[in-house]
Amino acid sequence: MDADTLRSLQAPLKDRYRHAPDSARITLRAQGRVGEGLTCNVETARALVEAGLHPGTGGSGHGACSGDMLLQALVACAGVTLGAVATALGIELTDARIEAEGDLDFRGTLGLAKDVAVGFERIRLCFVLDTDASDAQLETLLRLTERYCVVYQTLANPPALEVQRKGMTR
Repeated sequence: MDADTLRSLQAPLKDRYRHAPDSARITLRAQGRVGEGLTCNVETARALVEAGLHPGTGGSGHGACSGDMLLQALVACAGVTLGAVATALGIELTDARIEAEGDLDFRGTLGLAKDVAVGFERIRLCFVLDTDASDAQLETLLRLTERYCVVYQTLANPPALEVQRKGMTR
């Protein structure tokens, strides 16, 4: 895809959103169901993913670790955003690899130390790019990728989060 094609795809959407801002508001949903042996089955657009405890917390390692899935979502979003921004800026990427690493201390999630956070303490996102772009172009590319990556921005600026309980009928 080139920049003109991308612009032509996005132009009617941007126009609609400018004139009807409420049409730009959507709600994304994810759903899962508790499965066998400390797993949760999550439906994705492509397949059913069985998530389970990380071996470091007692899991078998056969299910997808939700921490890995969070990092994978970050990599996926950053990669798609990077590609779109590069296209819009006319930057050719011969190759681009996106890597994410996150540090956890399982003492927090296992309730062993109240002073240890439950969740990632630090996440590192790295772009390994093969391109002829200048340093200035790459700085702009990464700045805009960071700015427009939904998952990155959600992690960097956490939204209000609420938990609800709904009853089930039998």
